[in-house]
Amino acid sequence: MTTQSLPKGQKALVQTTYAAPLELKTTPVPEVVPGSAIVKILACPVISYAKEVYNGTRKYPYPTPIIPGYSAIGRIAALGPDATSLKIGQLVHIDSTVRSRDDPNDVFLMGLVEGHTEGAKKLMADVWRNGTWAQYCRAPLENCLSLNEQRLVHELGYDISDLATLGKFLVAYGGLRDIELQAGETIVVAPATGGFGGAAVLTAVAMGARVIAMGRNERKLSSLVDRFSDGRVKTVRISNDIETDTVALKAAAAGATIDAVFDISPNAAAKSTHLKSLINVIKVGGQISMMGGVYADVPIPYAQCMHKDIKLKGKWMYSREQALSLIKMVEAGVLKVGGPGGVSIKAEYGFEDWEKAFDDAEKYMGWDATVIMKPAEN
Repeated sequence: MTTQSLPKGQKALVQTTYAAPLELKTTPVPEVVPGSAIVKILACPVISYAKEVYNGTRKYPYPTPIIPGYSAIGRIAALGPDATSLKIGQLVHIDSTVRSRDDPNDVFLMGLVEGHTEGAKKLMADVWRNGTWAQYCRAPLENCLSLNEQRLVHELGYDISDLATLGKFLVAYGGLRDIELQAGETIVVAPATGGFGGAAVLTAVAMGARVIAMGRNERKLSSLVDRFSDGRVKTVRISNDIETDTVALKAAAAGATIDAVFDISPNAAAKSTHLKSLINVIKVGGQISMMGGVYADVPIPYAQCMHKDIKLKGKWMYSREQALSLIKMVEAGVLKVGGPGGVSIKAEYGFEDWEKAFDDAEKYMGWDATVIMKPAEN
Protein backbone atom coordinates (compact mmCIF):
# COMPACT_ATOMS: atom_id res chain seq x y z
CA MET A 1 0.00 0.00 0.00
CA THR A 2 1.38 3.39 -1.05
CA THR A 3 0.32 6.40 0.95
CA GLN A 4 1.28 9.78 2.31
CA SER A 5 0.37 11.01 5.78
CA LEU A 6 -3.36 11.69 5.74
CA PRO A 7 -5.41 13.50 8.37
CA LYS A 8 -8.04 11.54 10.26
CA GLY A 9 -10.81 14.07 9.63
CA GLN A 10 -11.92 16.27 6.77
CA LYS A 11 -14.54 18.84 5.85
CA ALA A 12 -17.19 17.50 3.49
CA LEU A 13 -20.61 18.44 2.19
CA VAL A 14 -23.12 15.88 3.43
CA GLN A 15 -26.77 15.30 2.61
CA THR A 16 -28.18 13.29 5.50
CA THR A 17 -31.71 12.89 4.12
CA TYR A 18 -32.81 12.88 0.49
CA ALA A 19 -33.69 16.39 -0.78
CA ALA A 20 -32.57 18.02 2.50
CA PRO A 21 -30.12 20.96 2.45
CA LEU A 22 -26.45 20.03 2.31
CA GLU A 23 -24.37 20.53 5.45
CA LEU A 24 -20.63 21.12 5.83
CA LYS A 25 -19.53 18.52 8.36
CA THR A 26 -16.37 16.95 9.72
CA THR A 27 -16.20 13.37 8.48
CA PRO A 28 -13.51 10.66 8.56
CA VAL A 29 -11.02 10.68 5.71
CA PRO A 30 -11.78 7.49 3.73
CA GLU A 31 -9.36 4.60 4.05
CA VAL A 32 -7.59 3.26 1.00
CA VAL A 33 -8.51 -0.33 0.07
CA PRO A 34 -7.43 -2.62 -2.78
CA GLY A 35 -8.69 -1.31 -6.10
CA SER A 36 -8.94 2.26 -4.87
CA ALA A 37 -7.12 5.55 -4.60
CA ILE A 38 -7.57 8.40 -2.15
CA VAL A 39 -7.55 11.69 -4.06
CA LYS A 40 -6.97 15.09 -2.50
CA ILE A 41 -9.60 17.30 -4.14
CA LEU A 42 -8.51 20.52 -5.86
CA ALA A 43 -11.49 21.64 -7.98
CA CYS A 44 -14.99 20.32 -8.71
CA PRO A 45 -17.46 21.37 -11.42
CA VAL A 46 -21.02 22.32 -10.52
CA ILE A 47 -23.53 21.32 -13.19
CA SER A 48 -26.22 23.85 -14.04
CA TYR A 49 -29.02 21.68 -12.63
CA ALA A 50 -27.29 20.74 -9.35
CA LYS A 51 -29.93 22.57 -7.31
CA GLU A 52 -32.73 20.55 -8.95
CA VAL A 53 -30.90 17.28 -8.34
CA TYR A 54 -30.16 17.76 -4.66
CA ASN A 55 -33.43 19.44 -3.67
CA GLY A 56 -35.29 16.47 -5.14
CA THR A 57 -36.96 18.29 -8.05
CA ARG A 58 -35.45 15.95 -10.65
CA LYS A 59 -36.08 12.88 -8.50
CA TYR A 60 -32.66 11.40 -9.27
CA PRO A 61 -32.40 8.26 -7.12
CA TYR A 62 -29.37 7.86 -4.84
CA PRO A 63 -28.76 6.56 -1.31
CA THR A 64 -28.39 8.80 1.73
CA PRO A 65 -26.54 9.89 3.73
CA ILE A 66 -24.19 10.85 0.94
CA ILE A 67 -21.30 13.14 0.10
CA PRO A 68 -22.40 14.45 -3.32
CA GLY A 69 -20.10 15.48 -6.16
CA TYR A 70 -19.62 13.74 -9.49
CA SER A 71 -16.14 14.52 -10.77
CA ALA A 72 -13.08 16.54 -9.81
CA ILE A 73 -9.47 17.38 -10.44
CA GLY A 74 -7.18 16.26 -7.65
CA ARG A 75 -3.90 14.66 -6.62
CA ILE A 76 -3.34 11.07 -5.64
CA ALA A 77 -2.83 10.95 -1.86
CA ALA A 78 -2.92 7.19 -1.25
CA LEU A 79 -3.03 4.06 -3.40
CA GLY A 80 -4.23 0.52 -2.87
CA PRO A 81 -1.62 -2.27 -3.08
CA ASP A 82 -2.74 -3.26 -6.59
CA ALA A 83 -1.97 0.13 -8.17
CA THR A 84 0.83 -0.19 -10.74
CA SER A 85 0.90 3.04 -12.75
CA LEU A 86 -0.57 5.85 -10.65
CA LYS A 87 1.84 7.68 -8.35
CA ILE A 88 1.47 9.73 -5.19
CA GLY A 89 1.10 13.39 -6.14
CA GLN A 90 -0.11 12.58 -9.67
CA LEU A 91 -2.65 15.05 -11.04
CA VAL A 92 -5.81 13.19 -12.06
CA HIS A 93 -9.34 13.66 -13.30
CA ILE A 94 -11.84 11.65 -11.26
CA ASP A 95 -14.24 10.14 -13.78
CA SER A 96 -17.81 10.07 -12.50
CA THR A 97 -18.85 6.99 -14.51
CA VAL A 98 -18.38 4.04 -12.17
CA ARG A 99 -18.80 0.53 -13.61
CA SER A 100 -18.89 -2.86 -11.98
CA ARG A 101 -15.69 -4.82 -12.60
CA ASP A 102 -17.50 -8.10 -13.17
CA ASP A 103 -20.43 -6.65 -15.15
CA PRO A 104 -19.82 -3.29 -16.86
CA ASN A 105 -23.56 -3.06 -17.58
CA ASP A 106 -23.95 -2.10 -13.92
CA VAL A 107 -23.02 1.58 -14.04
CA PHE A 108 -23.84 4.68 -12.01
CA LEU A 109 -22.69 8.29 -11.74
CA MET A 110 -20.63 9.05 -8.65
CA GLY A 111 -22.41 11.22 -6.11
CA LEU A 112 -25.29 11.90 -8.50
CA VAL A 113 -27.53 8.99 -9.53
CA GLU A 114 -27.56 5.29 -8.66
CA GLY A 115 -28.08 3.88 -12.15
CA HIS A 116 -30.71 1.61 -13.66
CA THR A 117 -29.84 -1.91 -12.49
CA GLU A 118 -29.89 -3.65 -9.13
CA GLY A 119 -26.15 -4.22 -9.45
CA ALA A 120 -25.50 -0.51 -10.01
CA LYS A 121 -27.64 0.41 -7.02
CA LYS A 122 -25.76 -2.08 -4.83
CA LEU A 123 -22.39 -0.83 -6.05
CA MET A 124 -23.22 2.77 -5.21
CA ALA A 125 -24.90 2.08 -1.87
CA ASP A 126 -22.38 -0.44 -0.52
CA VAL A 127 -19.01 0.45 -2.06
CA TRP A 128 -18.65 3.82 -3.82
CA ARG A 129 -21.39 5.88 -2.19
CA ASN A 130 -19.57 9.15 -1.60
CA GLY A 131 -18.53 11.68 -4.22
CA THR A 132 -16.05 14.50 -4.58
CA TRP A 133 -17.41 17.39 -2.51
CA ALA A 134 -14.94 16.76 0.28
CA GLN A 135 -11.27 17.35 0.95
CA TYR A 136 -10.55 13.72 0.07
CA CYS A 137 -12.40 11.21 -2.09
CA ARG A 138 -11.98 7.45 -2.42
CA ALA A 139 -12.35 6.47 -6.07
CA PRO A 140 -11.81 3.29 -8.11
CA LEU A 141 -8.30 3.12 -9.55
CA GLU A 142 -9.68 2.94 -13.09
CA ASN A 143 -11.62 6.17 -12.53
CA CYS A 144 -8.48 8.15 -11.70
CA LEU A 145 -7.36 9.32 -15.14
CA SER A 146 -3.80 10.62 -15.26
CA LEU A 147 -3.21 14.15 -16.50
CA ASN A 148 0.12 15.38 -17.89
CA GLU A 149 0.59 18.34 -15.56
CA GLN A 150 3.77 19.54 -17.23
CA ARG A 151 2.04 19.73 -20.59
CA LEU A 152 -1.36 21.00 -19.48
CA VAL A 153 -0.43 23.50 -16.79
CA HIS A 154 3.11 24.60 -17.53
CA GLU A 155 3.13 24.46 -21.33
CA LEU A 156 -0.50 25.00 -22.37
CA GLY A 157 -1.28 27.32 -19.47
CA TYR A 158 -4.35 25.64 -18.03
CA ASP A 159 -5.55 26.50 -14.54
CA ILE A 160 -6.72 23.59 -12.38
CA SER A 161 -10.26 24.99 -12.58
CA ASP A 162 -10.10 24.95 -16.38
CA LEU A 163 -9.36 21.23 -16.26
CA ALA A 164 -12.42 20.67 -14.05
CA THR A 165 -14.57 21.32 -17.15
CA LEU A 166 -13.34 18.07 -18.73
CA GLY A 167 -16.50 16.20 -17.73
CA LYS A 168 -18.86 17.89 -20.17
CA PHE A 169 -16.41 17.30 -23.03
CA LEU A 170 -16.15 13.63 -22.10
CA VAL A 171 -19.92 13.23 -22.37
CA ALA A 172 -19.96 14.88 -25.79
CA TYR A 173 -17.03 12.81 -27.03
CA GLY A 174 -18.75 9.59 -25.96
CA GLY A 175 -21.66 10.32 -28.28
CA LEU A 176 -19.53 11.59 -31.16
CA ARG A 177 -17.24 8.55 -31.06
CA ASP A 178 -20.22 6.22 -30.78
CA ILE A 179 -21.53 7.39 -34.19
CA GLU A 180 -18.01 7.23 -35.65
CA LEU A 181 -17.78 10.91 -36.59
CA GLN A 182 -15.00 11.39 -39.15
CA ALA A 183 -12.87 14.37 -40.15
CA GLY A 184 -14.49 16.24 -43.02
CA GLU A 185 -18.04 15.17 -42.18
CA THR A 186 -20.86 17.56 -41.37
CA ILE A 187 -22.74 17.07 -38.11
CA VAL A 188 -25.68 18.90 -36.57
CA VAL A 189 -25.55 19.48 -32.81
CA ALA A 190 -28.94 20.21 -31.25
CA PRO A 191 -29.47 22.02 -29.02
CA ALA A 192 -25.97 23.48 -29.07
CA THR A 193 -26.04 26.35 -26.58
CA GLY A 194 -26.08 24.43 -23.29
CA GLY A 195 -23.05 23.06 -21.48
CA PHE A 196 -23.02 19.64 -23.12
CA GLY A 197 -24.20 20.85 -26.54
CA GLY A 198 -21.54 23.54 -26.68
CA ALA A 199 -18.91 21.01 -25.66
CA ALA A 200 -20.10 18.78 -28.51
CA VAL A 201 -19.60 21.64 -30.99
CA LEU A 202 -16.06 22.32 -29.77
CA THR A 203 -15.20 18.63 -29.69
CA ALA A 204 -16.61 17.89 -33.15
CA VAL A 205 -14.57 20.75 -34.62
CA ALA A 206 -11.46 19.38 -32.88
CA MET A 207 -12.22 16.00 -34.50
CA GLY A 208 -12.13 17.65 -37.92
CA ALA A 209 -15.85 17.98 -38.62
CA ARG A 210 -17.98 20.85 -39.89
CA VAL A 211 -20.77 21.71 -37.44
CA ILE A 212 -24.26 23.12 -37.79
CA ALA A 213 -25.27 24.31 -34.32
CA MET A 214 -29.01 24.46 -33.63
CA GLY A 215 -30.58 26.33 -30.75
CA ARG A 216 -33.10 28.93 -29.67
CA ASN A 217 -30.73 31.49 -28.14
CA GLU A 218 -29.33 33.47 -31.06
CA ARG A 219 -26.77 35.30 -28.91
CA LYS A 220 -25.32 32.02 -27.67
CA LEU A 221 -25.33 30.62 -31.20
CA SER A 222 -23.42 33.66 -32.43
CA SER A 223 -20.83 33.24 -29.68
CA LEU A 224 -20.16 29.70 -30.93
CA VAL A 225 -19.57 30.98 -34.46
CA ASP A 226 -17.23 33.65 -33.09
CA ARG A 227 -14.98 30.93 -31.63
CA PHE A 228 -14.00 29.83 -35.14
CA SER A 229 -12.86 32.12 -37.94
CA ASP A 230 -12.68 29.41 -40.61
CA GLY A 231 -16.41 29.02 -41.18
CA ARG A 232 -16.58 25.48 -39.83
CA VAL A 233 -19.49 26.34 -37.52
CA LYS A 234 -22.82 27.48 -38.96
CA THR A 235 -26.01 28.06 -36.99
CA VAL A 236 -29.74 27.45 -37.33
CA ARG A 237 -32.28 28.88 -34.92
CA ILE A 238 -34.90 26.32 -33.88
CA SER A 239 -38.27 27.73 -34.92
CA ASN A 240 -40.32 24.65 -33.98
CA ASP A 241 -41.69 24.57 -37.52
CA ILE A 242 -40.58 21.39 -39.28
CA GLU A 243 -40.43 22.79 -42.81
CA THR A 244 -38.81 26.10 -41.80
CA ASP A 245 -36.06 24.30 -39.91
CA THR A 246 -35.59 21.77 -42.72
CA VAL A 247 -35.01 24.57 -45.24
CA ALA A 248 -32.65 26.38 -42.84
CA LEU A 249 -30.59 23.24 -42.24
CA LYS A 250 -30.18 22.62 -45.97
CA ALA A 251 -29.08 26.22 -46.44
CA ALA A 252 -26.54 25.97 -43.61
CA ALA A 253 -25.11 22.78 -45.12
CA ALA A 254 -24.47 24.75 -48.33
CA GLY A 255 -24.60 21.70 -50.57
CA ALA A 256 -22.71 19.34 -48.26
CA THR A 257 -24.32 16.14 -47.02
CA ILE A 258 -25.37 16.14 -43.39
CA ASP A 259 -23.70 12.98 -42.19
CA ALA A 260 -24.61 12.80 -38.52
CA VAL A 261 -26.61 14.34 -35.69
CA PHE A 262 -25.78 14.74 -32.00
CA ASP A 263 -28.99 15.29 -30.00
CA ILE A 264 -28.66 16.40 -26.37
CA SER A 265 -32.23 17.61 -25.82
CA PRO A 266 -33.35 18.38 -22.25
CA ASN A 267 -36.67 17.11 -20.96
CA ALA A 268 -38.22 20.52 -21.68
CA ALA A 269 -37.64 19.87 -25.40
CA ALA A 270 -39.79 16.72 -25.50
CA LYS A 271 -42.30 18.39 -27.83
CA SER A 272 -39.74 20.13 -30.03
CA THR A 273 -39.99 19.33 -33.73
CA HIS A 274 -36.29 19.72 -34.49
CA LEU A 275 -35.62 15.96 -34.52
CA LYS A 276 -38.10 15.50 -37.36
CA SER A 277 -36.37 18.28 -39.31
CA LEU A 278 -33.03 16.57 -38.73
CA ILE A 279 -34.35 13.24 -40.01
CA ASN A 280 -35.53 15.12 -43.11
CA VAL A 281 -32.03 16.34 -43.94
CA ILE A 282 -29.64 13.63 -42.74
CA LYS A 283 -28.10 11.49 -45.46
CA VAL A 284 -29.05 7.92 -46.27
CA GLY A 285 -27.20 5.77 -43.75
CA GLY A 286 -26.69 8.69 -41.38
CA GLN A 287 -26.32 8.19 -37.64
CA ILE A 288 -28.07 10.08 -34.84
CA SER A 289 -26.59 10.03 -31.32
CA MET A 290 -29.28 10.44 -28.67
CA MET A 291 -27.73 11.57 -25.38
CA GLY A 292 -30.41 13.91 -24.07
CA GLY A 293 -32.53 13.87 -20.94
CA VAL A 294 -35.97 13.49 -22.49
CA TYR A 295 -38.17 11.14 -20.45
CA ALA A 296 -41.38 11.38 -22.48
CA ASP A 297 -41.97 9.35 -25.65
CA VAL A 298 -40.94 11.29 -28.76
CA PRO A 299 -42.69 10.62 -32.11
CA ILE A 300 -40.43 10.05 -35.12
CA PRO A 301 -41.13 9.49 -38.84
CA TYR A 302 -40.76 5.71 -38.70
CA ALA A 303 -41.01 5.07 -42.45
CA GLN A 304 -38.45 7.74 -43.28
CA CYS A 305 -35.96 6.29 -40.80
CA MET A 306 -36.46 2.88 -42.39
CA HIS A 307 -36.18 4.00 -46.02
CA LYS A 308 -33.08 6.13 -45.32
CA ASP A 309 -31.31 3.42 -43.28
CA ILE A 310 -30.92 5.87 -40.41
CA LYS A 311 -29.30 4.60 -37.21
CA LEU A 312 -30.73 6.03 -33.98
CA LYS A 313 -28.15 5.27 -31.27
CA GLY A 314 -28.72 5.90 -27.60
CA LYS A 315 -25.55 6.57 -25.62
CA TRP A 316 -25.16 7.05 -21.88
CA MET A 317 -21.85 8.66 -20.95
CA TYR A 318 -18.65 7.12 -22.44
CA SER A 319 -16.09 4.37 -22.05
CA ARG A 320 -12.77 4.61 -20.22
CA GLU A 321 -10.97 4.22 -23.55
CA GLN A 322 -12.91 7.18 -24.94
CA ALA A 323 -12.09 9.24 -21.85
CA LEU A 324 -8.38 8.56 -22.23
CA SER A 325 -8.58 9.41 -25.94
CA LEU A 326 -10.20 12.78 -25.23
CA ILE A 327 -7.57 13.62 -22.61
CA LYS A 328 -4.90 12.94 -25.24
CA MET A 329 -6.64 15.45 -27.54
CA VAL A 330 -6.51 18.08 -24.80
CA GLU A 331 -2.87 17.33 -23.98
CA ALA A 332 -1.98 17.55 -27.67
CA GLY A 333 -3.59 20.99 -27.87
CA VAL A 334 -6.09 19.84 -30.50
CA LEU A 335 -9.06 20.41 -28.19
CA LYS A 336 -9.18 23.36 -25.81
CA VAL A 337 -11.28 23.17 -22.64
CA GLY A 338 -12.06 25.64 -19.88
CA GLY A 339 -11.03 29.25 -20.41
CA PRO A 340 -8.78 28.56 -23.42
CA GLY A 341 -11.77 26.85 -25.08
CA GLY A 342 -14.12 29.74 -24.39
CA VAL A 343 -15.70 28.22 -21.26
CA SER A 344 -15.05 30.92 -18.67
CA ILE A 345 -14.96 30.20 -14.95
CA LYS A 346 -17.68 32.56 -13.75
CA ALA A 347 -17.22 31.90 -10.04
CA GLU A 348 -15.29 29.75 -7.59
CA TYR A 349 -16.70 28.91 -4.17
CA GLY A 350 -15.64 27.02 -1.10
CA PHE A 351 -17.85 24.13 -0.07
CA GLU A 352 -19.39 26.27 2.67
CA ASP A 353 -20.93 28.47 -0.04
CA TRP A 354 -22.60 25.62 -1.91
CA GLU A 355 -25.93 27.46 -2.13
CA LYS A 356 -24.29 30.38 -3.94
CA ALA A 357 -22.51 27.91 -6.21
CA PHE A 358 -25.81 26.21 -7.08
CA ASP A 359 -27.48 29.57 -7.79
CA ASP A 360 -24.65 30.73 -10.04
CA ALA A 361 -24.44 27.39 -11.85
CA GLU A 362 -28.14 27.72 -12.68
CA LYS A 363 -27.63 31.34 -13.76
CA TYR A 364 -24.63 30.62 -16.00
CA MET A 365 -26.05 27.56 -17.76
CA GLY A 366 -24.82 28.27 -21.29
CA TRP A 367 -22.01 26.57 -23.17
CA ASP A 368 -19.50 29.32 -22.42
CA ALA A 369 -19.55 29.42 -18.61
CA THR A 370 -19.15 27.20 -15.58
CA VAL A 371 -18.94 27.36 -11.79
CA ILE A 372 -16.37 25.60 -9.62
CA MET A 373 -16.27 24.53 -5.96
CA LYS A 374 -13.09 23.92 -3.99
CA PRO A 375 -12.14 22.82 -0.49
CA ALA A 376 -11.42 25.86 1.67
CA GLU A 377 -7.66 25.38 1.96
CA ASN A 378 -7.24 25.33 -1.83
